[in-house]
This record gives sequence, structure tokens and C-alpha cells, in this order.
Amino acid sequence: MIDTVLFDMGGTLEDIFTDDVSREASAREVLRILKEKGIAVADDVAAAQKKLADGWDRYAAYRGPTDRELKPEEIWGRYVLTEFGLDEETVAPFAEELAHMWEVTYYHRTLRPHVAEMLEGLKSLGLKLGVISNTASLYQVFEILEEYGIRDYFQDVTLSSVTGYRKPHENIFKVSLYQMRSDPAACAYVGDTVSRDVIGPQRMGFGMTFHINSKLTKSKDVDVPREIRATYEIGEIYEVYTILRDLMKEGHKAV
Repeated sequence: MIDTVLFDMGGTLEDIFTDDVSREASAREVLRILKEKGIAVADDVAAAQKKLADGWDRYAAYRGPTDRELKPEEIWGRYVLTEFGLDEETVAPFAEELAHMWEVTYYHRTLRPHVAEMLEGLKSLGLKLGVISNTASLYQVFEILEEYGIRDYFQDVTLSSVTGYRKPHENIFKVSLYQMRSDPAACAYVGDTVSRDVIGPQRMGFGMTFHINSKLTKSKDVDVPREIRATYEIGEIYEVYTILRDLMKEGHKAV
């Protein structure tokens, strides 16, 4: 029987997307932070956007095949800001400030409707709850959970920036399972990508997976084999509660 439910963050508990406005705003904020730290940079936002995009592409080329996550000072100092003439030693003192800003500025973020009600329902069923999130910031997920007013529902929050591993790598799931003191067969995972949030938990032997579409799903799930399916495809996040409630009433075990 399922006794633990673990959630992805961006795209699952919250809707996120990026657009021209957010991309420009994040580049402006990078320039502002650099100037604030006494680092001379040009005011050309368009050029900054191009350099930043190239830097993130270089980092993606590193982390994609490895499913590894570096610390903020390594990401920004070795990859993202190298075309600005900066290095890890220079960036390290304010790397987390950059990382946090990027996560909340490059992406528009809003809590999905009925998340709090869903979590309250799962809590009423006696289930343990946690978050496993890929993120390049050490603290942003914790802070935004507080802002949403849902932090206290979760016994554990496991982040790629802390563990050094990104979903679907087994190690990030293992860390969460150890911290939750949960057996994977008794766990359900809820996420918006098959490539990370279905494949990863299935490899770990999770008892159940839920998949919900987000605005980023298609871009993240390129080339995923069609035969890989979640246990449940849901249209609204509240369905996680109603499905598990009904299964527990019927005494069904995870499949």
C-alpha cells in the first residue's frame, strides 16, 4: 500500500513557463547584480541574453549526459558567465544570489489551483509527503514553498543542487527515500515529465507514478519511448488525492 507521495516542483506543484519578457528581465537582473558587485559590464541587454543562453547551453551539454548538478558557483563561474570574462572564484560570493534570482525571474511561477487542498487531503490519509526537484539554486525551492504556504506539509525536500544528481538519476531518489524512511514500493511520484518523473521512479521500483502535463512537458520529453507510461495520467493535481483516497478505501495495493 502506498504510504509516501513525492512531488516534482516546477511544472507539477506550480505552473512555470518562460517567455520573451522573463528572458529579458533575467538578463537585466544579471547585469544589475554584476554592477552591484562592482563588476564592469556593458548595458547591452540583447548581447547579455545571447551570452547567457550560450552559457546555459554549455552547462546543459555537461549535465545532460551525466544527470549531474553542480553548485551555483560552479554553474555560473565555469559555464554561464564565462563569456563575461568571469570565473568561479570571482562569482562564488554571490553565485546563489544569481541562482535564486534566475529561478524566480527567468520562469513565471504560480502555484497550481487546489494544491493546498490536495496536500491537506493526503495528510488526512496519513501519508508522508516530500519534494524531489531539479534546481540550480540551493534555497529557492524552500523559500517559494514558504511563500506558497505549503512548506509544512513536506517531511523532506530533496534538491539536485544539494545532492549533485538530477532526476532521473537514481541517487537523487535514493537520498529522498533514505530521508523519508520509505520503501520505494510504497511510494507514489507525481511529476510533469515522463523523462524525469516517470522513468526515474519506475527504475527505482516506485509503486505508482502520476503524470500531469505542464507548459514545459513537450520540450522536456523529446524522444521518450511511447511505451513508457505513468500509472495514472491526470488533468488536475487534486486527482492525486481523490485517486489515492479511493484506492485506500477499496484496500487496493500499488500496481
